[in-house]
Amino acid sequence: MGEIVGAGLLAHVPTIVLPERTRRELNEGKEITLVTGLRELRADVFETLDYDTVVVLDSHWATTVEFVVTAQARRAGLFTSEELPRGMCRMPYDFPGDPELARNVASFAGAHGTWITPIDDEYLPIYYATINLWKYLGEGLPDKRWVSIGVCQTGDMEDHLRLGRALADGIAATPGRKVLVIASGALSHTFWPLRELRDHEASDPRHIFTPQARAADLERIAWFRQGRHDRVLATMPEFWKYKPEARFSHYLMMAGALGEEACTAPARQYGEYENSVGTGQAHLWFDRPPGGWTAPRTPQESVHA
Repeated sequence: MGEIVGAGLLAHVPTIVLPERTRRELNEGKEITLVTGLRELRADVFETLDYDTVVVLDSHWATTVEFVVTAQARRAGLFTSEELPRGMCRMPYDFPGDPELARNVASFAGAHGTWITPIDDEYLPIYYATINLWKYLGEGLPDKRWVSIGVCQTGDMEDHLRLGRALADGIAATPGRKVLVIASGALSHTFWPLRELRDHEASDPRHIFTPQARAADLERIAWFRQGRHDRVLATMPEFWKYKPEARFSHYLMMAGALGEEACTAPARQYGEYENSVGTGQAHLWFDRPPGGWTAPRTPQESVHA
């Protein structure tokens, strides 16, 4: 029986793969902590934990009539972003996939009232919400498999939770598989207009598009650190006012896989909460609690309910 052994809500912004000199020029001479945070996360988790496969819930990959999970035995090539080809240009990638896991996840679509198709086409596009994180967390670890699942632009909150439930069942049905799940995407996600944007490229949160969006992000980061996934899920309509990336579907899929409102795993934050041209970014990692993802809260945790 397979299991999810760790999970994270991680930022993938283009800035992290720019040369360090450029990053510092954009950030008042300082390194952005989204970079140092990923390096620390790799050392703490991706180079030490016992796992086989990483599943990326990719907020940049939007399908329409179904969810799609990558099922190639291997993905390799050069990636140039259509969004920012000046900064993400001909980036090499090469990693094994996990066709068995992809097919098992898809096999649970009907049981959860959704539609999931595994695709092994070698020409299937890949997105920087996957590539940028692989460059930091997967490159140089050649035996680790990486799989991506896109969000569905016609799906609502319930649809994305159902995908997560199918993902959990598919992992459980894959003998011996140990999986890390990454929800790759931002918190609030409103960009500054083009003519103003270059005044807001530094990472300081004062550059978040509005003080209200910043406050909403920080409130949810605090809940994540307390393991209060129930609060995050219960207040999604409020958070949607601040336009989280992909309607926060990357997180919703992860939550569906971890037990939804019953999930009590607290986050460890890597790096600081930072701005990226108006959007809110953070790296939050959830270790599997000793009693499981939905272990009962301690009395101390319940005080903050």
